[in-house]
Amino acid sequence: MEALVPAFIAALLTQLSDRPAILAAILADRYGRPLTVAFAAGLAHAALNALAALGGQAIAPTLTPNAQAMFLAVALIVGGFSALLPAKTPERLESWGLGSLATAFLGTFSLSLGAQTQFFTLAFAVRGEPWFAAAGATAGAFAVAFVAAVLGELSWLRIPFRGFRVTVGLLFLIAGAVIGLGAARLI
Repeated sequence: MEALVPAFIAALLTQLSDRPAILAAILADRYGRPLTVAFAAGLAHAALNALAALGGQAIAPTLTPNAQAMFLAVALIVGGFSALLPAKTPERLESWGLGSLATAFLGTFSLSLGAQTQFFTLAFAVRGEPWFAAAGATAGAFAVAFVAAVLGELSWLRIPFRGFRVTVGLLFLIAGAVIGLGAARLI
């Protein structure tokens, strides 16, 4: 259970002002089905986090505890730098005639593939309890997708995320540096 809460918090913080949440808000407005869009986005995040957990489970035995900590430090530092960059509005997927469930699932899956949330899931998974890491990250990403879908595009984009992104980015950078220096036995 050690990985559940940190994965939830990391996913929540990274997803709040990221492109998958914006896409959920866009699609919820277009289809008028926010719960369906949020559910599909949650399924997409669950699938991606399960893949990351499998990867973490596969490589965990090859890493020493210091290497596992360094992996988390790198994930935090990369997450910190990516949080400092503004999220661009994703493609609206207007030409996708698949319906609300399939469009939201496939759109979120393709947009989130290899994103920061999966990197955090992988980093927490290599430290142990990969399925708790996947569950926590999925819950955090779903919570954000749900709120974004319920609020809709106009309300979601009115939220001033710039200061939030800078704060989260700096916190991730500091945490990554501290964990990395500890893993390298420099502090």
